[in-house]
Order: sequence, then C-alpha cells, then structure tokens
Amino acid sequence: MSSAISPAPLDACRDVGRADPYAPETQSPGGTDATCEGGGYQDVGRCYDVCGRVMVLRMVRPEGAGVVACDAANPLQCGSGGLLAPGGATAADTATVFRDLAERHVVLQTIWPNPLLAPHWAPSVPASATVVPRLGHMLDLEGGFDHVWRKRFKGSARTGARKAERSGVEVECDTTGRLVPEMHEMLEHAVARWARQQHEPLWLARRRQKSRDPLQRFEAIARHLGDRCRVWIARVEGRPAACMLVLLGANAYDFRAAMSEDLKHYRAQDLIERLSVEEACKAGCRYYYMGDSGWSQSLSRYKEQFGARPYHYAEYRLERLPISRVERAIKSVVKRAIQFRD
Repeated sequence: MSSAISPAPLDACRDVGRADPYAPETQSPGGTDATCEGGGYQDVGRCYDVCGRVMVLRMVRPEGAGVVACDAANPLQCGSGGLLAPGGATAADTATVFRDLAERHVVLQTIWPNPLLAPHWAPSVPASATVVPRLGHMLDLEGGFDHVWRKRFKGSARTGARKAERSGVEVECDTTGRLVPEMHEMLEHAVARWARQQHEPLWLARRRQKSRDPLQRFEAIARHLGDRCRVWIARVEGRPAACMLVLLGANAYDFRAAMSEDLKHYRAQDLIERLSVEEACKAGCRYYYMGDSGWSQSLSRYKEQFGARPYHYAEYRLERLPISRVERAIKSVVKRAIQFRD
C-alpha cells in the first residue's frame, strides 16, 4: 500500500535527503526554500510511504497559478530535482511517482531528475509523457583529490590551473553571500556575449536572464544554504576574470559559472574549478555535478577535461494540454525570425 502527503513534511524531507547518497543541495529543504523565496514559487512537494519506505518528490508551483497549475521537480533554472529515497530511487520508486502524478488534475507536471538515476526513470515513464532528451556531466570524486587530479583531470586542465597560478590569478571564496552581486554582474555580462554569438537581440536575452536568474534567487540561495553556498571569484589585477556558484552538500553542484572574455587567456576558470573540486573532495562529496550541457560540443569538451563523464538522461513532462508542442512551435518561429544560431 502507498500514500502521498503534500506538501511533504519537513522532517521527512530532511531524513530522506540524508539517506539518499545522490541528493544535490537543490533538493534539500534549504534549496527548496530558496527556490520558493527567490523565484516566486510555493512548495507542493509530495511525500510517499510505500510499506514503510518513505520517499520525497521536491516539487514547486508558481505562486498565483490558480487552476492553471504547472508543477515542477524542479524548474529547469532551479537545478536538478527528481525523487529522494533511502539509498537512491529505484525503478519501483519512480513507477510509484508516475502513477501518483497521473491521477492529479494538474495542467503540466515536469520532472528533471538526477542524471545518475536515469536508468531508474526510463522504464516506468508513461506512454503519454513528453520525453525531452538531455545531457549532463558528472565527475566521480572517489579516491580523493590527488587521485582525481592525477587520473581524471586531463593535462589541459592541470596546465590551465597551473598557468593561472603562475600568472598571479587571485581567488576568493565566500560563504556569506557578500560576493553574490559581483557574480551576478558577471553572469549578466556573459549573457550579453552569448546574445551576440547567437544573433539574439540583447533586450530578449536580458529579459530571459531576468526571469531565469534574478539577483534575488542567488541572494535567497546564499541566505538559506549558508556555508553550503560557495561563491568563487577569480581576479586578475583586481578585475573579475571568472566566477562560479557551487552548492556543497553530500554532493557538489557547479550551479552557475561565467568568465570574462577579455581575460580568458589567464585560465582563471580552470583554477577555480580545481580549487572547488579539491574542496568538494575534502568535504567528503561523492559526486561533483557540472550541470546540464545542452548539446554544445565545446561545453562538453570543457567539462570532460576535468574528468566529468557525459550522462544522457531525460526530462519528463506530463501534460493535460499540448503545452510542449505549442512552446516548441513558438520558439521555432522566434528563432527563425531573429536568425538565431544555437
């Protein structure tokens, strides 16, 4: 027998999160609180009890959605979601979730699971679900930093980190939220650069950025996660050259990153990555998630030089209206109109 409770009780979220070896901080109680506060969501997570096995689906809904509810575990801009379960979710666990969600009268429900657990989601996905292929990169930290540095980092990554040190790149890591505005400013500059490369109007890129990554989201993350939120800034003669936001818990999550195009030859990003991976190893993290990679070959190559492996997985969308089809059609029209280069 199984039963579901929503929103999921806080104690269950904490206990199950500690018992799941694959859980990222985006699925912790603090991570969900930050998502809700910083992005205008409400917690509609679900707690399952299947013959004494307790599981938690961290799920949120936009505030004021009314009858047109769109629930997500998690929204794509808020980090990896999926199901928390003791020892990690199994295929039987995910089948329970899909059965439960199929019975809910919600317009759209999305699940963005942990890439490591993709094999346990695919067998039970309903035939009516929209399956969106995705690619993520994960670095296995087993063996400790010395092993990761010597055996998993490629020569180009080690060379880049050493060059940054020789060039006098200075790195600061903050856990108080003090560096969040500086990091956010770097992200905004990066968006402008990407807009030029993709032939996207700057106003449109900035509008998406404001919706996807408002400053208050990162401020909320820093506030709710405390020292589990690490903001790294690398500088060259006082000028910011690279930045990274890492969520550090049982596993590490390289949540956001950006660099200065003018200073990229200093390889500051390589040095930050090295220091962050070393810190994650010292903290006892099992995996270092480098995030979704889209289908960019250059981004994949960058992550793989640090030893990260590609994981093919999928986002699942349960829809009562053809939202995905309409969304794809609109995006296609807009991209053709602006001659967008992906």
